Amino acid sequence: MEEVSQELQLHIIARNHEDHAAGNSTTPSDLNNQDANTSTKPESRRPYKWYLKVAAYSFLVLSGQAVATLLGRQYYDNGGSSKWLATLVQLCGFPILIPYYFLFSSSSSNQSPNNPINCPAEAVELSRADVPPFRVLVSVYVFLGIVVAVDCYLYSVGLQYVPVSTYSLICTSQLAFNALFSFFLNSQKFTPFIVNSLVLLTISSVILVFQTDSENPTGVTKAKYVIGFICTVAASAGYALMLSLTQLVFKKVIKKQTFEAVMDMVIYQCLVATLITVAALFGSGEWKHLAVEMEQYELGKTSYVMNLLWTAVSWQVFSIGSTGLIFDASSLFSNAISVVGLPLIPFLAVIFFHDRMDGMKVVAMVLAIWGFVSYLYQHYVDDSESKDRASHDR
Repeated sequence: MEEVSQELQLHIIARNHEDHAAGNSTTPSDLNNQDANTSTKPESRRPYKWYLKVAAYSFLVLSGQAVATLLGRQYYDNGGSSKWLATLVQLCGFPILIPYYFLFSSSSSNQSPNNPINCPAEAVELSRADVPPFRVLVSVYVFLGIVVAVDCYLYSVGLQYVPVSTYSLICTSQLAFNALFSFFLNSQKFTPFIVNSLVLLTISSVILVFQTDSENPTGVTKAKYVIGFICTVAASAGYALMLSLTQLVFKKVIKKQTFEAVMDMVIYQCLVATLITVAALFGSGEWKHLAVEMEQYELGKTSYVMNLLWTAVSWQVFSIGSTGLIFDASSLFSNAISVVGLPLIPFLAVIFFHDRMDGMKVVAMVLAIWGFVSYLYQHYVDDSESKDRASHDR
């Protein structure tokens, strides 16, 4: 009965939309009804509610990312050495998202402007025939889960061998990679601002290659530093690829971007990635050394456990914020917010880990921020043009 009722409502909405597009006559009472309906649309609440939500999600992204990165560096600095364990804590906290999923799924799916049910033009296209087969969804989740597992492992290697300040600045290159992959997979246009951003972020990462051995973490040779640098760049490219693939999957396979669909994507791919990481942890034999590692941890057993626990929680705080931004804004905006927080980490690294902030890192930071601003400005221009076209069409 609920399905029939929903289909009937969608049919009525689509029929009203067609009548309005056909130019049917409008009576004064209809105008009053339209004014009333306009005042209740989500766009009328956007100036305050939308911006408050985006600000809250942005805070979760920035704080979760910064805390998780610093805790990951602390793990290595105090005797931790398991790369697969460091990878696992990035992923295994996904059950924290499940209460969030059930708490906000119904209300968000009904209110979000990204929900296709609120779009009359798309309402007719949404039918049971558009639901992808179960095996297709499983294949998508497994493939993206593999990408996430490999990507998180590369981040773990990079964070072990590269100073956290350098690591965070290299990670800003993910914005340039996002533009590149979006060009091929998501029909992203290369505007002058996008090209400027790509060049600046590339230069920002390249100049960090010329760091001296004295800046490397204790016991890390120049060869390991190069390995860490390459892994961090590869991880940034992998993260950008995952975002572009996710956007492509939503467009071509899932064909909707409801709250439930976004959360399903995050939770299931994290589940797959967690299982892969656990298998790798035992398969590599690193699990045999964890008890000794905890015993010899410089800050003590309690700090060892708390470090891993709060690292897992912090990454899931980041996931909640990132998911919220994807749903209420876009994946592009979510990536941009995560990148803007990366140049803040070097300042925290100077305070907590006594990393040296030399002139080369300052130049890299300025170029990274400049590249981000250029990229974000293009996003602003696109959004303004989209609004202007929508206003002209009305």
